[in-house]
Amino acid sequence: MPGAFSSDDEAELRQAERDARAAFGSQPFDFAALFAVSNIFRAATAVRNHMEREVLAEHALSWSAFVVLYVLRVWGAKESHELAAAAGVTGGTLTGVLGTLERRGTVRRKVHPTDGRRVIVSATAKGRRTVDEIMPVFNHHEAMVTADLTDDDRRELARLLRTVLRTLDNEG
Repeated sequence: MPGAFSSDDEAELRQAERDARAAFGSQPFDFAALFAVSNIFRAATAVRNHMEREVLAEHALSWSAFVVLYVLRVWGAKESHELAAAAGVTGGTLTGVLGTLERRGTVRRKVHPTDGRRVIVSATAKGRRTVDEIMPVFNHHEAMVTADLTDDDRRELARLLRTVLRTLDNEG
């Protein structure tokens, strides 16, 4: 079914799950797990695309660039490998993102004081202001995309997703 994987139509999504079950029904799959992870991916992709289009485009920021600035704004300067891990990007992606953000004057890189191979990244005042300007609009859209959930649902969703993240952390 075209578009079923990225669809926002409930009937199409349920049909996509039936189609997947039919395609792999002879396999001893855990279909509840398959559908849960598929929906995590769909939701994350949809939210990311929405935020990039509706919030971050005005600031010419990609999702990765915003997350890097957000991490630096909330937790302060970080070594580049720590920043990549916190932002959920590879070192190569971080290098490109930092180049762009540095040219825009929103981050600063400096060599570690005791190890010239290491780099410390910090947000500039402009970078902190950029995040502070974006966050009210970003949070408005966070509220919008979760508007059909009760506050208890939102807390439970956050708790369940933290459980998934802890499971992955424990695997590593």
